[in-house]
Amino acid sequence: MTTTFANIGGVADPRSANQADVIGTSHEAHDGQMPDPSTQRRGSLMYTDSSIMFEEYHYYAKKSREYEKTLPNIGGAGGLLNIFLGKKQQKVDVGISPSPSHDSKDGTTPASDHGINEKAPHVDPAASTVSSAHDQYGVTPDEYYNAQRAVRTATWGSVFYLITTDILGPYSVPWAISQMGYGPGTGLYVSFGVLACYSGAQLYQMFLGLDSTKYPLRNYGDLAFRLYGNWARVGVNVLQSFQFFMNVALLIVGNGQGLQQMAAGANGTGFICFVVAELVIMLVGFFLGQIRTLQRLSFLANLAVWLNVIVIIMTMVVTNKYEPNYDASFASYGTEPNQPVHTYTNWPPGLTLRNHINGLMQGVYSYGGATLFNELMAEMRRPHDFWKSLIFAEVFIIGVYITMGMVVYAAQGQYAFNPAYQGIPNSAYQWQTLGNAVSLISGLIAAVLYGNIGVKVLYSAVFRDIFHLPALDKKLGKWIWVGLVPVYWGAAFVIAAAVPQVSNLGAFVGAATILQFSYTFPPILRVAFNTKKDAIRPESEGFDPRTGEVIRLDSGFKRWMRGYLVQWHFNIFDTLYFLAALSVAGLGIYSSVISMHRNFEEGRLTPFTCGSPTG
Repeated sequence: MTTTFANIGGVADPRSANQADVIGTSHEAHDGQMPDPSTQRRGSLMYTDSSIMFEEYHYYAKKSREYEKTLPNIGGAGGLLNIFLGKKQQKVDVGISPSPSHDSKDGTTPASDHGINEKAPHVDPAASTVSSAHDQYGVTPDEYYNAQRAVRTATWGSVFYLITTDILGPYSVPWAISQMGYGPGTGLYVSFGVLACYSGAQLYQMFLGLDSTKYPLRNYGDLAFRLYGNWARVGVNVLQSFQFFMNVALLIVGNGQGLQQMAAGANGTGFICFVVAELVIMLVGFFLGQIRTLQRLSFLANLAVWLNVIVIIMTMVVTNKYEPNYDASFASYGTEPNQPVHTYTNWPPGLTLRNHINGLMQGVYSYGGATLFNELMAEMRRPHDFWKSLIFAEVFIIGVYITMGMVVYAAQGQYAFNPAYQGIPNSAYQWQTLGNAVSLISGLIAAVLYGNIGVKVLYSAVFRDIFHLPALDKKLGKWIWVGLVPVYWGAAFVIAAAVPQVSNLGAFVGAATILQFSYTFPPILRVAFNTKKDAIRPESEGFDPRTGEVIRLDSGFKRWMRGYLVQWHFNIFDTLYFLAALSVAGLGIYSSVISMHRNFEEGRLTPFTCGSPTG
């Protein structure tokens, strides 16, 4: 995962301005003309209604998956090519539910044995089994479900593009390999890539089993809520918001380094105080952060992707033509300058376990895209096709990481820098500046987008859920947004200025947040999903759509244990996987914090310093 605009993967949003940003925190239209997605059901919020049980979610999810199989399968390789060429996707019939006048006497739509209306093949049965009563906004449930189905337009080709642009970020790989050597570095990057794919497959399978047009699963918090309850949803949303906040702090540090390096000039005589450079980045982000809708920035996605491809290729070529940036490596890592370049097949001598762990955490950070997998699947016309996007994207990403990591490490050895393009020496100032300028532009946009999403998640998880404040499109909500943005960016600046260490701070973010969403949470969520699904006795239990009731013959520990033992081998493996990931997270947090402390003790960089991390 790179700290660039490409992380967001923001392509042109097919939805109207009245509908959700990618995280699904605000589906509300202006002037109250469309209902909040938290539409009332049985007196409580639809997405946080504890009276809706697993069996009901699963029942309607199966109906939606059956319906989606009837949709035409478009948007493969040809669609992927169109994405990269910037062409618009073909409009397709996404299917709508019938008008209330065509409902049967019991308020449901007649369906075949397969849950599909044979006379109206473009009807999603999960959306049509609803009443026609108007809600407080004057909108029928049928109209709401039609809107939900209509916004699902993404194909697997476009989602491949989104995953790739969201995760791809090889600029830290050469430095990470310098902390581990060729063998362990390559092995661990490949292993983490495979495990990230496994965790992504788990999220994919749970999404298929719990999402429907009637009960759309919008984000990671929704998944946690449906399996463990509201405490899990709040915890996930808060941690996700913290991740985006720390990403903003990291981008301030990285872009501050780039701005100071550009100001130094080819001969290194120019100067701008580092904390001032960070302040400039923060102020620009503060003003751009007042943009509340993501789609106003999303048109830059294709350009940002190709700009990053240029920087990747340029960095590999230039680092093999010029000597390393000795000053930058000494300023940040204390590496003795002007020594022969050394590369190692195994663990490099002279480094400690915490150095190896910090390198390993860069690998974790590099695969940090699972945070938004649920949001991406929520926008797909056929979520079942997500596996194609996932596998192709992961194979491509692993290949790019290993290629760039090996090429740059072979050229720079112990002097490899993070980010890699800032390891280009002043003697190649024009190439160094190209990398910094491109990354500064894309990084600023990324910081704005992370801040946008982070504020919305925080507002949704804390201010709306706990304090019941109004939506952000209401007058009071807009004023709250105006006040929150400078506080958010100001706090991120304080963190960035206090810890001007990109590698160690990135290792901390990877261990504390990204590792949880990509490796810790998916297996333990999957254990709960398997247990709840397998505990259902198919002959006597389940959801009855005629009465709207869930039938269970037992509950508590006995039911959990019965469900757990059905797929005991997978559940035990996932439990151990969860515990192992949790242990690695603890080790990563410890190592990164100790490394930050050691760097401050050695006096190379201090909090709120004017000195340059790049020499």
